[in-house]
Amino acid sequence: MISNRVRGVVGALVLSLTVLLAPGTAVAVLPAGFVDQAVFTGLVQPTNVAFAPDGRVFVAEKRGTIRVYDNLADTTPTTFADLRTNVYDYADLGLLGLALPPGFPITNPYVYVSYTYDAPIGGTAPVYRDTCAVRDNCVVSGRLSRLRASGNVAVGEQVLINDWCQQSTTHSVGDLRFGPDGALYASGGEGAGYSQVDYGQLGTPSNPCGDPPAPVGGSMTAPTAQGGSLRAQSLRSTGRARLNGTVIRVNPATGAGLPDNPLAASTDPNARRIVAYGLRNPYRFTLRPGTSDLWIGDVGAGLWEEVNRVVLPTASPVRNHGWPCYEGPGRYAPFDAANLNLCETLYAGGPAAVASPYYAYRHDQVIKAGDGCPPNGRGAISGMTFFPTTGTNYPAKFKGAFLFADVTRQCVWGVRPGASGAPNFGYIEPLGSTVGLPVDLAVGPDCNLWYVSLTSASVRRYVYKTGITGTCAV
Repeated sequence: MISNRVRGVVGALVLSLTVLLAPGTAVAVLPAGFVDQAVFTGLVQPTNVAFAPDGRVFVAEKRGTIRVYDNLADTTPTTFADLRTNVYDYADLGLLGLALPPGFPITNPYVYVSYTYDAPIGGTAPVYRDTCAVRDNCVVSGRLSRLRASGNVAVGEQVLINDWCQQSTTHSVGDLRFGPDGALYASGGEGAGYSQVDYGQLGTPSNPCGDPPAPVGGSMTAPTAQGGSLRAQSLRSTGRARLNGTVIRVNPATGAGLPDNPLAASTDPNARRIVAYGLRNPYRFTLRPGTSDLWIGDVGAGLWEEVNRVVLPTASPVRNHGWPCYEGPGRYAPFDAANLNLCETLYAGGPAAVASPYYAYRHDQVIKAGDGCPPNGRGAISGMTFFPTTGTNYPAKFKGAFLFADVTRQCVWGVRPGASGAPNFGYIEPLGSTVGLPVDLAVGPDCNLWYVSLTSASVRRYVYKTGITGTCAV
């Protein structure tokens, strides 16, 4: 049984079993005609689901294992991969990203993963073995890899990128998605502490990631420090670009930035990869079907959750979403008060210097009046996807909708599309509550909405009336 005694969510997407579960979450509360069904059960902290065109279903578990089901009716999965030696499964950290490429498995037999690596950049795992004796003193990194599939078993790991230095227990690597052109997108958090202003001064020794202007162990002080949360602004810093707090767009065979990326001419290989930056914890993102329109859920700190939009990721300049100098619609007060150069120069550029959120909601306010999802002073966007316009028997108000979940409120909402096809947040429709903590959303081959429930150890779906009759491409 999961304990109700917890640390709570302190401005972070908490993916561990220490999160407070709201009472009455054993049964989902849904609109008339909808039923919540547990399809795959008995998992160990599942974090992500991916549907293959051949009918198989891949499920990532936070600890570093991937399970594969032969079809939607299979109840006895096979272990596709066991990466537990490499994966740092601690607090928010672990195996969080999973994606299948176009052409899988016939012409492209790879399964893509992103996970917290149990070693510093360039090190050899395991170092900490899923423990951390002293907070903010366990330096790890992130990996983006692909696993070659031979039937239902992985036969090798190719590491595409090892970056995303961090010492904190949160804001690690995030999501993976393939664009319509076959480009691989990946997100990662800034890897900073969440309980106080972190500009690189935390840890023993201080500045363990070697952020500018000091070396590892050097003094990091205002106004010149550029570490901690300021890694999200590394494209503007005096050092090399970091992948922390970014979304990247890369060649899925090599991990290199693509030649049509905004900074493709840069001499810095990380800069060549980045298509969005200034993000705190872009845990989940999605692309609007038929477009390269990128939608990013950025988990906030003290007050705001953000949905950010990048209409054309290949367009220049690269969009700066402002963290940690901004959060939601304005300046982020704790970093504003710290008088750090990277923030002060950004403020001097005025509102046009940053990309404002497409939509933001406060932790202390309801998302939709009467939605039955009380805020309780918390918020953390934990899943998003676009629902199909055809092939489903869902009510019309959900067709073509942008769907998103909040793990702390344990609910899902739909946002109707406007005339352009983009979400119109003036028309938010509550879809319902979840069983346990929702940490990923996906549309299944049956045209139902599926979600991954971390704490109920299951992958589940919302079925409407007769349900399970649709056919959707995956």
